[in-house]
Amino acid sequence: MTDTVFFHPDGGWVGDVIPFARDGVFHLWYLFDDRKTPKTGMPWHLVTTTDFVHFEDHGVAVPSGGPDAEDFNVYTGSVVVGDDDVAHLFSTASNPWRLGEDGRPLQLVAHATSTAGLTGWVKHPELTFGAPEGYETGDWRDPFVFRDGDLWRMLVAARHAEGPSRRRGTIAQLTSTDLRTWTPVAPFWDPRRYIAHECPDVFRWGDWWYLVYSEFSDAFCTRYRMARSLDGPWLVPDDDTVDARSFYAAKTVEHDGRRFFVGWIATREGDTDDGAWQWAGTLSTLEATQRADGTLSFRLPDEFLASFSVPVAPGAIPAPVHLDATDGFAQAIGDAELPDSYLLTAELDIAEGTEEVGLLVRSTADGDEAGAIRLEPRRDRVVFDRWPRTTTGGEQWQISGDVPFVFERPCPLPAGRHRVEIVVSDDILVAVVDRRVALSTRLYRRAGGHVGVFVNGGAAELLSLEIRTRP
Repeated sequence: MTDTVFFHPDGGWVGDVIPFARDGVFHLWYLFDDRKTPKTGMPWHLVTTTDFVHFEDHGVAVPSGGPDAEDFNVYTGSVVVGDDDVAHLFSTASNPWRLGEDGRPLQLVAHATSTAGLTGWVKHPELTFGAPEGYETGDWRDPFVFRDGDLWRMLVAARHAEGPSRRRGTIAQLTSTDLRTWTPVAPFWDPRRYIAHECPDVFRWGDWWYLVYSEFSDAFCTRYRMARSLDGPWLVPDDDTVDARSFYAAKTVEHDGRRFFVGWIATREGDTDDGAWQWAGTLSTLEATQRADGTLSFRLPDEFLASFSVPVAPGAIPAPVHLDATDGFAQAIGDAELPDSYLLTAELDIAEGTEEVGLLVRSTADGDEAGAIRLEPRRDRVVFDRWPRTTTGGEQWQISGDVPFVFERPCPLPAGRHRVEIVVSDDILVAVVDRRVALSTRLYRRAGGHVGVFVNGGAAELLSLEIRTRP
C-alpha cells in the first residue's frame, strides 16, 4: 500500500483512467505510459484505493498484444458487469503499423471478459470491430458502455468521414442486448463543433443526465453537458469545464451517492514551467457536488483533505490580517520555510469593488517571486499565475508567456467571505475556491518556501490561515 499525495507509478506515468467501484473499492485501470523510444506498446495497469489517499498498484492488468497484434496499444475504454456476474472490458485496440483507409493507424473496439472478479482478463479478438461506413477509421476509440433498461449502449469517440476537418467530431453510438453483438445507431451527440470528443462518459444523478467528454481541440479540457433525458437536448451550463487545461481525460465513478471525476494532471516537457504540455502525468481526483439547478461544483474529496493532519506554522501572519490597498498593492508574507507538500486553507473577506486578492505559494521572503492563486472579483474568475517568467532576451519586456495569467477558471466572487484550499505537492498545485471551482496545474520552480497573501486595488481581510502536512 502506497501513501502518496498524487499517485503515479514507478517507471511510468498515468494516462487515461478507467474507474469502476465495487464493494467499496475503487478499481482504477489506467493507460501506463513508460515514454520509451522505440515504443513498447501500451498496457492497462491497475491501482486500487478505498479513499483516494492510500493506493495499491497491481501492475499490468491488460497487457499489450505485442508488435504484431491489433492491440499493440490498449487504449481507453470501460468496464461493466452483466447479470451473470461476468465482467466485460471494452478498450481501444491500435497498432501504428496497421493502417486504415484514411492512411492512419486503425482504431478498433476490443473486448475482454473476466469471471474471476475483475482479474484474469481473457481477450476475444473475434469480437473486435472497427468504424462502420461514414466514420473515419483512424478515430474510433474510448468505448464507454452503460446500461439503459434492457439495452446496453456503447458510446465511441469518433469522427465523420466528411465535413470540415476540425468539426467532424461526434460521439457515435451502438446498442446491444448481450454485450457481444453491437448495432450502430444514430450518433449520441453530434454538435459538429470539435476535432473529437474523447473519453465520453454518461451518468444519471437525480432528475438529470450528464454527458462528460474531453475536448480534443486547442482547448484540451474536460467538459460536461446536462439533459433531462438521454435523448437530449444537452444543455450547456454557465461553466461547463471541470478544471483547467492540465487536468484531462477525466472519467467518473459513483459510490454511496457520491460522484468522483478521475483524470490526470499533465506533465510539462523538461520538467519546466514553460515546457510544452505532455500526454499523461499524475492521477488526480475531484469530487462533484450537485447544485439545486443541476449544475456541478468540483472540490477535493474530504478524505483527501483530512489526510493532511499535522499543523505547520506559516509564521508572521497572525490572522486576522487586514490589507488595504485601494490605489496600490499590499501583502503579508510568512517567515517560515514550508515543506514540499502541504494543504493551505484560507478564509478571506473581500471588500466591495476590490480588483484582486490572492495567495502566494513557494514564495521568496519578499514576495517578489512566487506562484499565485489570484481571485479577481470584477471578472468573476480565479487565475493561476507565476512570476518571474522565463526571460527570452536582455530587455525587460522580453519574457516568455507575455500574457496576464497562466490559467483561468470562471468563479463567482461577490464581496464577502470566501474559502480557498491549495494543495502543493512536489511539482503539482491544485486550488479549490469555495468548494466549487477547481484549478490544477504544475509548478516546477520553487522560488522559496514561504506563503503570503496580497491585495491589489482594494481591501481584504485574511480571517484565518491554516497549513497542514501529512504525518
